[in-house]
Amino acid sequence: MRDIDDTQAPLLEHLIELRRRLLWCVVALAVSFAGSLYFARQILAFLVAPLKAAGQVTVINTEVFGGFVVELKVAFFAAMMISFPVVANQLWQFVAPGLYRKEKKALLPFLMATPVLFLAGASMAYFFAIPAAAKWLLGFQGDLGGVTQQALPDLNKYLGFAMQFIFGFGISFLLPILLMLLEHAGIVTYEQLKGAWRYAIVAAFGLAAVLTPPDIGSQLLLAFPLCGLYFLSLVWIWFTRRRRNKLAAAAEAAAE
Repeated sequence: MRDIDDTQAPLLEHLIELRRRLLWCVVALAVSFAGSLYFARQILAFLVAPLKAAGQVTVINTEVFGGFVVELKVAFFAAMMISFPVVANQLWQFVAPGLYRKEKKALLPFLMATPVLFLAGASMAYFFAIPAAAKWLLGFQGDLGGVTQQALPDLNKYLGFAMQFIFGFGISFLLPILLMLLEHAGIVTYEQLKGAWRYAIVAAFGLAAVLTPPDIGSQLLLAFPLCGLYFLSLVWIWFTRRRRNKLAAAAEAAAE
């Protein structure tokens, strides 16, 4: 019976630690949500700025409670963005004690690069992709044989459109981190990644079709950067592998 208790104790400690980390994540999300809800209209004005840049100055709510639902969505969206560093830090604090010093040193740069790359992808979506897509999509209006076709975007649907772009681009820009982690862990090799570039291009267009609205313009706006990120990852993996080989050769020479 004592052996069973001893084997269960570490598991219980891990579960208690996991609960504590999850509670901190929930608290960070709740506090961020409360603050974001207070500034929901200002955040919403920031999110609809690309629509204004595309020439659209009018939006509508098709439901009586549409404005309230939109502000809740905006607050939750902003809360997820604001609390992400806290959530990532809590995840790292939970995983780090189980890693060797060498593993911590290898993973820490990837963890630090994650919010940077996500922010870069979200910024590209906000400043370039959303205005370009909105301008093209809103161009389908005008005179139709004496009947005027006017675009009046629903605010709730536009918000879903904008969030889909921002999250899609943000997550897609994490591709270099994913590939480098897979190569560093030995799951794939540089030669395999280099030989699979044709399949990677097809996968990039398939992923773009899933993460963006169903129009070819939006899909191309994400597919081309994804292809560029894949080849950029190959270059970076080549440099890091070359550096690891030099360090390994130097260590062997020192040992002799």
